[in-house]
Amino acid sequence: MANALIFCARESVVYNGPQRALTVSRHRNEEASMSRRAGKQSSMKVTQLVNVEEHVEGFRQVREAHRRELIDDYVELISDLIREVGEARQVDMAARLGVSQPTVAKMLKRLATVGLIEQIPWRGVFLTPEGEKLAQQSRERHQIVENFLLALGVNPDTARRDAEGMEHHVSEETLEVFRRFSQQNGFE
Repeated sequence: MANALIFCARESVVYNGPQRALTVSRHRNEEASMSRRAGKQSSMKVTQLVNVEEHVEGFRQVREAHRRELIDDYVELISDLIREVGEARQVDMAARLGVSQPTVAKMLKRLATVGLIEQIPWRGVFLTPEGEKLAQQSRERHQIVENFLLALGVNPDTARRDAEGMEHHVSEETLEVFRRFSQQNGFE
């Protein structure tokens, strides 16, 4: 397949075979074309993109992690509230998550639909066995990431906050490496 140039607003893409693409800024690409016509070798820098399937898979994983993130956070919070306070109320969840009560109500409806919680009028929110299992898994993931950050020397407050965001975006393989590293460095 011959290389083809496709110009976008800011960059061009040179397809180099069916799975690889090289990006070059527009002015550098024009400079390279003039150099080739003049018989000169170009010294411009090109950036290689991963193949299309790898790119798609990476973005799919991120989208899936974002989707799971809210679910994990809610079930973990419900579990923590029940354990620490004895009940999980919408008002408490809204306060701890920094969102409005209608936002919490909408998410609770979604969690009930997928079978993770039960809402009993005037009694609060309860996790189903599946919801409790998910809360425990989420709590464990958080602890592994937090221990890893502590093993790296990150301050405990920062490690706790950063782990909250990272725990949802780490693959099982990476999580296992984090766990082993933490254990080898005395953080279990």
